[in-house]
Amino acid sequence: MNTNELMSMVESLPIDIKTQLIEKLLSSLNPAQKEIDALWAAEAEKRVAEMGEGKVQAIPGDEVFKEIRERLGK
Repeated sequence: MNTNELMSMVESLPIDIKTQLIEKLLSSLNPAQKEIDALWAAEAEKRVAEMGEGKVQAIPGDEVFKEIRERLGK
């Protein structure tokens, strides 16, 4: 089977099968790193909790980008 035949077959698949195929292909290109993903999830949860407890305060995005531009002299 050549590439064109394979592509024709894929195009004729139902949308739910195409979606599964896309997810499988994407995960094969960028395999999940469960340990790292778990660490990032824990960090995000910690930060949300700190904000909820008033331990830290969010800075609006435009302020952050303004400061970055000033630091970079742009």
